[in-house]
Amino acid sequence: MSDLHPDLSGKVILITGASRGIGRSVALACAKAGAEVIITGRTMGALEELDDEINASGGSATIVELDQTDTAAMARLGQAIGARWGRLDGFVANAGQLGQMAPMPHIDPEIFERTIMVNVTSVWHQIAAFDGLLRAAPAGRAVLVSSGAAHGERAYWGAYAVSKAGLEAMGRAWAAESEKTAMRINLLDPGATRTAMRAAAYPGEDPNTLRTADDIAPAFLQLLSPDCDSQGKRYLATDLLQQPG
Repeated sequence: MSDLHPDLSGKVILITGASRGIGRSVALACAKAGAEVIITGRTMGALEELDDEINASGGSATIVELDQTDTAAMARLGQAIGARWGRLDGFVANAGQLGQMAPMPHIDPEIFERTIMVNVTSVWHQIAAFDGLLRAAPAGRAVLVSSGAAHGERAYWGAYAVSKAGLEAMGRAWAAESEKTAMRINLLDPGATRTAMRAAAYPGEDPNTLRTADDIAPAFLQLLSPDCDSQGKRYLATDLLQQPG
């Protein structure tokens, strides 16, 4: 496994859901490590603020306003990346939504379908759009953000649990299909992190007891490093952060 502070100079890395939380911190960390980051999200103002912070730190970013349900936009984005850079060195599938916390039979059908759309189907469209670009890179790396909920053992997490289980299966299949390439595709469970989604799921929890998104960002860099040789693995961020380096 690579170290926690890799040199990503010259790498082109795309992070979805970068306007806040984990995605924002990962984008900042990648930029500080030298990468040209492509940041996507629905909130243009938040993306512009992130862009300003990246530029102030000496980094470089490209803003893409993107709704995870706009599947046609995924293909257009892939084409635009290909035209500009000809490759994609890293892809972090971070964007997601919690959906409705409710007993499985009582989840609103529209919310259930949207949760699956945002957390699974849209990522498949991104894989289809970016696979060739990742293969074109000398060492393409993809990190799909999972969750402990994927095991399906938490009551009332129905739609989110189903979506993350599906994401994990999709990621492992993609990794198996890419075994003979230079690409490395892995899954990362951030664990309990101080984010808006966590606050929505656990409103009574003291956020000051949790790690911040900045705390766990180095785990993502480890899996984005050209030195990462893992394939199709699922990691807890805490396990990676405890490794030497």
